[in-house]
Amino acid sequence: MNSKDIARYIEETDGLSKPWLLLQLRLKKLEERRAQLSHEDYYNELEELRQELINLSKWRAKSK
Repeated sequence: MNSKDIARYIEETDGLSKPWLLLQLRLKKLEERRAQLSHEDYYNELEELRQELINLSKWRAKSK
């Protein structure tokens, strides 16, 4: 599955309101761009996504 497939799925299932799906799309796009990025840029962007996932899990835990 590539980023276009994920984007189509998000659109078809009204997933724009589901932040974990948007993170998955961003992760796939980063994976697809990996060859064009330096190792440092790749890991910096990966760390940003990891932190957003952690924040999302904290938010989800608080909302329960």
